[in-house]
Amino acid sequence: MDKQESKKKTGKEPQSREDRLKAALKANLSRRKSQLRAREGVKTAKEKG
Repeated sequence: MDKQESKKKTGKEPQSREDRLKAALKANLSRRKSQLRAREGVKTAKEKG
């Protein structure tokens, strides 16, 4: 019997493990930066008011 690949590749799916890790790291970094900016915005608003 031949094994058929049931994996469907859609869009820009990273090819290798390294590419997936790079993409995940980039997403985490941008999410953490936006969280930090939001927290700093809250701090400055509290200090002013």
